[in-house]
Amino acid sequence: MGEEQGKKVLEDGWLAARSTDVELTGIQLTTTHPPSSDASPWMPAVIPGTVLATLVKNNLIPDPFYGINNEAIMDIGDSGREYYTFWFFTTFQCKPSSDQHVDLNFGGINYSAEVYLNGHQTILPKGMFRRHSVDVTDILLPEGQNMLAVLVYPPDHPGKIPPQGGQGGDHEIGKDVTTQYVQGWDWMAPIRDRNTGIWDEVSITVTGPVKIVDPHLVSSFFDGYKRVYLHATAELVNKSATSANCSLKILVSTELDGNTNLVEHLQTQNLSIPAQSNIQYTFPQMFLYKPNLWWPNGMGKQSLYNVEIGVEVDGYGESDSWSNHFGFRKIHSEIDSVTGGRLFKVNGEPIFIRGGNWILSDGLLRLSKKRYETDIKFHADMNFNMLRCWGGGLAERPDFYHYCDIYGLLVWQEFWITGDVDGRGDPVSNPDGPLDHDLFLLCAHDTVKLLRNHPSLALWVGGNEQTPPDDINTALTTDLKLHPFYLKSNSNSTSTTSKDETTLTLMDPSQYLDGTRVYIKGSLWEGFADSNGGWTDGPYEIQNPEDFFKDEFYNYGFNPEVGNVGMPVADTIRATMPKEGWVIPLFNELESGYVEEVANPIWVYHKYIPYSKPGKVHDQILMYGKPKDLDDFCLKAQLVNYVQYRALLEGWTSRMWSKYTGVLIWKTQNPWTGLRGQFYDHLHDQTAGFYGCRHAAEPIHVQLNLATYFIEVVNTTSEELADVAIEVSVWDLEGTCPYYKVSETLSIPSKKTVSLFEMTYPKSKNPKPVYFLLLKLYNTSNSHIISRNFYWLHLPNTTGDYKLLEPYKKTKIPLKLTSDISISGSTYNVRVKVKNKSKKPDPVTLLDKNKFMETNFDCDFDEVDKNKNKKKEKEIGLFKKVYGLLKEDDDGVRVSEVNGSGVGVAFFLNFSVRGSGKGFEKKGDKRILPVHYSDNYFSLVPEEEMTVNISFEVPEGVTPRVSLRGWNYDGGHTVR
Repeated sequence: MGEEQGKKVLEDGWLAARSTDVELTGIQLTTTHPPSSDASPWMPAVIPGTVLATLVKNNLIPDPFYGINNEAIMDIGDSGREYYTFWFFTTFQCKPSSDQHVDLNFGGINYSAEVYLNGHQTILPKGMFRRHSVDVTDILLPEGQNMLAVLVYPPDHPGKIPPQGGQGGDHEIGKDVTTQYVQGWDWMAPIRDRNTGIWDEVSITVTGPVKIVDPHLVSSFFDGYKRVYLHATAELVNKSATSANCSLKILVSTELDGNTNLVEHLQTQNLSIPAQSNIQYTFPQMFLYKPNLWWPNGMGKQSLYNVEIGVEVDGYGESDSWSNHFGFRKIHSEIDSVTGGRLFKVNGEPIFIRGGNWILSDGLLRLSKKRYETDIKFHADMNFNMLRCWGGGLAERPDFYHYCDIYGLLVWQEFWITGDVDGRGDPVSNPDGPLDHDLFLLCAHDTVKLLRNHPSLALWVGGNEQTPPDDINTALTTDLKLHPFYLKSNSNSTSTTSKDETTLTLMDPSQYLDGTRVYIKGSLWEGFADSNGGWTDGPYEIQNPEDFFKDEFYNYGFNPEVGNVGMPVADTIRATMPKEGWVIPLFNELESGYVEEVANPIWVYHKYIPYSKPGKVHDQILMYGKPKDLDDFCLKAQLVNYVQYRALLEGWTSRMWSKYTGVLIWKTQNPWTGLRGQFYDHLHDQTAGFYGCRHAAEPIHVQLNLATYFIEVVNTTSEELADVAIEVSVWDLEGTCPYYKVSETLSIPSKKTVSLFEMTYPKSKNPKPVYFLLLKLYNTSNSHIISRNFYWLHLPNTTGDYKLLEPYKKTKIPLKLTSDISISGSTYNVRVKVKNKSKKPDPVTLLDKNKFMETNFDCDFDEVDKNKNKKKEKEIGLFKKVYGLLKEDDDGVRVSEVNGSGVGVAFFLNFSVRGSGKGFEKKGDKRILPVHYSDNYFSLVPEEEMTVNISFEVPEGVTPRVSLRGWNYDGGHTVR
């Protein structure tokens, strides 16, 4: 019978041991003396993962991301490479038939390895970013039980960590083709094993005589995207000793509702492959009429087709098959003549880039589909449309790109060069890049083949703040050159001719290594920053919010890195640091009147960025009053996070196309428990900056220009926005509305930011020193809200602050909360309608129901249909038993109230989800994470209501509790 054909991932049962603790050879380990988990020095291993991940799992070292535990872990620069050279061992069943072939595959090893299978040795060459595939057909044991041992060696040049730290340590890591952040950066502590390990999946693949390798799919478009061609080339390897007569099929299908697939195209070709040889086979181009296009987040749906390639061999049957999703989309970029910035277009539509810099998901490379999906969905939830995979990090994995395809995130993928390590560091580093240039190019080529079919992949870039050495850059420029058809697409030409179609026929684009995406030599060149390699990205610290809107803030069209603060919530500090790390900074007043923050040593170790910049920016936390403890500090930090990041994106969007083509925030997350540049922490809890970005990056958005106090409307969509108006209301701390205005009916052109009118309240007679501003852009025909934006402001002068908000905490605003829930397996979807019950003053009439308008772009949070997902009695009973004091009607809707006698704004409300039960009894951190909220850290004016959708997974045996807190509600209130 043989083995079932296809791929089998070897993910369970791995053991590990330090090589110096193992006296046996690889041959002995995989023949006569296999290890067992109960025999020292062997331990359960983390695969994929690193040596450190395995040591942490087995409690042999402390968690390096907790407190300053990392200082207690031996650094490879001090111990030598042997200390982190490790054996990994597993067994697997495989008993192929006589005409089947089996390959053993490694998705990624850092840095080199010896592989032993049933006593046979294979050397895996160096290079972190290359795949390895070994034909093991003749090595497998006839009884089917096979023993595999892998001896993994660290990078050749792990380097040392200088006492002063620095960007990339002593820069020795740059001599290898590996990740560079591991020697430490200004946002990251050093990784002690330099990420040594089996860091991507291990698998076996079983095929017949002929194997399919690395197909390349490309699409071309004509007649306004009505006429589309799919081009495909695949490598076919005949492993048998005789020629193979093959039937090669390619199928293009799309999934309809349910499990039904619609076949869009089916093609069969016959060919013969000589024995023991491989060929590149190009299919005749396939025609599709008006396929659904793939669009980035905020521009349309992410339509994906399934492409399947299969090969049948005469006398054998199906020999191998390959499938992948594919998005039909056309992407190109050029240097914009107006701004000088790089302008991206997708399917002919300009896209204003608002996104972030991505390092990697986890510093111990504990990478998983589940974690990747959370990471990427978080970025889509923030309305971002691009991620830059920074050159000091990874060539990201197919799972990362899969979810970018699903959620519509364009990806800028850099190769493994950084200015700090490769020629521009302090001290000046080696400008010649890795020692082995051929290895660098081999890894680059393999990375391109691995990732090129993903529609989310937008461009290749040679390095971060540096270009590769001349010979590498020349080779990449040549190897990644555009096919002539796409070279024209990247020019200003908008028409295609019969000559263009002939070009595609004579030189099929799928025969290129890529051929469809631009290659830029470095992140500061060719439309990024000053385009000439000057240090013109940044800045990276706290700003006066209004400065983001000023003409002099940034002088170039596209900023690839601009950073800011990133303090997480207090629960995260307590979960990731001992009590010594719960001490908030000292605020030292300088002679200049500015304040210098002095953080505790643990915060310094975790790269805390202060909320002040003496000489330029007064302490933004102290603007709300001096914090009394960690909770107060972190709450006020969230206020600042929200303001900073909203202002950053609104400032850039205010100059959309007139000065800027895009901006990428440095950075969106941390691969460890860092305290700077993040919208969610390493535990997956969002900061308020997350929601500031979510609002600021809406495809259609109403905003206040903080420099001019003019109200602006941003329309990034391809449609004119007609028959809309803006409601403007100002609310003071006493609950009155001293300023109210409704604009005339407006039309906002496509792809424009329009400045409309001044918000004049600060110029009125006796304006309040601190006030709230609520903007609502709505459709005049049905009053549906298109965009809602809430600000807290002080009068625009140099001495203004928000200290009056501190006593406002005592104003208890009554709330009504109506919630319902649906449960599917372990996934909970909770919908909560929150209403501010305090009375609004007459005669103000407001759009208080917040009925949001449905949009053409995808909504990440669908409202829960309680009638569609009817609750089971036992599910509702769980909540009745725990929270029986709350009122609940027959259909599962629960109503609860927060008492209060105050009148005014319910300020800075935020939900959280906590658990009790199995695994939580002795756990200090009770949070259930991650949680997806349609909004959080929001505020409601009198009589206003808003619905928030909350989604999360609950571990077995755990009871969740949804709670609401706010500026006026420090104790918290249980919702469900």
